[in-house]
Amino acid sequence: MSASELEEFRRRTREWLLEHAPKSIFGLRRGRFEGYWGGRRPAELTPDLRRWFELMLEKGYTAPAWPARYGGAGLSAEQARVLEGELSALKLPPPLVGIGLAMIGPILLEFGNEAQKLEHLPKIARGQIRWCQGYSEPGAGSDLASLSTRAEREGDELVVSGQKIWTSYADQSDFIFCLVRTDPRAKKQAGISFLLIDMASPGVTPRRIGLISGFSPFCEVFFENVRVPVRNVVGEINAGWGIAKALLGYERSMVGESVGGQLAGAELALVAQAREALGAASGPLPDSALRHAIVEYAMQERAYQLALARIREAATRGRAPGPESSIAKICGSELKQRRWELACRIAGP
Repeated sequence: MSASELEEFRRRTREWLLEHAPKSIFGLRRGRFEGYWGGRRPAELTPDLRRWFELMLEKGYTAPAWPARYGGAGLSAEQARVLEGELSALKLPPPLVGIGLAMIGPILLEFGNEAQKLEHLPKIARGQIRWCQGYSEPGAGSDLASLSTRAEREGDELVVSGQKIWTSYADQSDFIFCLVRTDPRAKKQAGISFLLIDMASPGVTPRRIGLISGFSPFCEVFFENVRVPVRNVVGEINAGWGIAKALLGYERSMVGESVGGQLAGAELALVAQAREALGAASGPLPDSALRHAIVEYAMQERAYQLALARIREAATRGRAPGPESSIAKICGSELKQRRWELACRIAGP
């Protein structure tokens, strides 16, 4: 698509959004990955947000870059970026969020068979199914390939037993994509399969993990002789490790984008906080060391946003996330920590 065609698409997209988006939802955007998660037990929406979701769903804009036969709009990656940019500029909330769209959906598009795509992707795009991720275990965190949750084949089913931990929102999710050990005799990376499990299956028990803050998205999930159809294996049995690594690229990119949205313009909030704390309504902040610390943070945050822009640009050319997604996650986490350390420094004792 030429630059002029893309600009025309931008103009028509903005006009459509301005005409159709309910006026009450302008300015409600909090982040690209904050909003309506859908699922079998969806959160209540206001009438205007419900209308917004239905309008975008009708256009295929809940998953704009997915093919229309899977519930998307069939947009090119460049067009999808334009749509996201206009939503952000108008501060309109995304119509639907979740790891179904950001993680398992792209994996099914790349590795799933046609039956799996037709079964799961339209439900994700319509917000009918909410997903969670079954990777970490009590004895397999950083060394994920040491996982011990096993799946033994019995005819056309796999019988799954074991435990996952730090599973975000498992108690609110409908499906879990899970790494399971299907060949205990093979080299540990070679005996793992990538499996889709309905959380309503008998023998699946999620349990919330409490945190000191009083809020926790985390759960542990127990599997006790859970019977799962073999057709729910993505790719081949015992060949799930490569798929697992590909999904981590999408996860890290999602985390990087989310943190980038949270950090955008944070230096302005820090300056405002510092002015109030120091009683300096205008002019340079009188504390030169603090002034330099805020400027240094702002420069690093700006560089981080440029790195995210390069990752997005690569995605528009059809390239899957690479090692830079790991860099984005690490640097974003460090920047977020530095931002709050500065806020604490400004606040003082």
